[in-house]
Amino acid sequence: MSTQLSSPSATPVAATPPPAVGGLRGLLADWSSDQQAFKVSWGKAMMWIFLLSDTFIFSCFLTGYMTVRMSTTVPWPNPSEVFALHVGGADIPLLLIAIMTFVLISSSGTMAMAVNFAYRRARRECAMLMLVTALFGMLFVGMQAFEWTKLIVDEGVRPWTNPMGAAQFGSTFFMITGFHGLHVSCGVIYLLVVATRVLRGRYEATGNYQIVEIAGLYWHFVDLVWVFIFALFYLW
Repeated sequence: MSTQLSSPSATPVAATPPPAVGGLRGLLADWSSDQQAFKVSWGKAMMWIFLLSDTFIFSCFLTGYMTVRMSTTVPWPNPSEVFALHVGGADIPLLLIAIMTFVLISSSGTMAMAVNFAYRRARRECAMLMLVTALFGMLFVGMQAFEWTKLIVDEGVRPWTNPMGAAQFGSTFFMITGFHGLHVSCGVIYLLVVATRVLRGRYEATGNYQIVEIAGLYWHFVDLVWVFIFALFYLW
């Protein structure tokens, strides 16, 4: 009786993929293995969700501000006088605010160029532009600190009182601009961390520089919110 041996040159049988698991257990298994549920990476999807929730918060703050301003019977302070900057013996209305807005809008341009260089895998140029963006952010926060100091020390504005008119001015102004300033400060730290990693070649092995785009989404959102704050607080 002969024993039949399998030929070593036989074609190997392809491994059968494990069956898909349904229900809640399958959902958790997919998410824990970094599956793409929204046709985008998890990092970008989570940033969009965070920005959507932040949009609701800022919308509530600005809606509350408009409601308080329109309902108060005490005259609201004139922004052209409150935020005037004394230069050369004359008060120039909204000069500091115009510079702050120019700096923040310019930072959006440098951030967009950083994303462009990131996808071209020019990590040095990308990191430098991110550092410039962070520098613009620090400059903006510094000017905002100067503005707060001027209002508190020179004008006597407090969250609970305001010698120039409606008392609600101080509470709404410090709350909304302070919350936005906190976002800018966190964004500066975020950009510095990502720029340092890009400069050190952290993402060079995989070639995945999408983290730069995700940071850019956050920064552009901060800039967009400032446009609404600028229009409602300083121009209205």
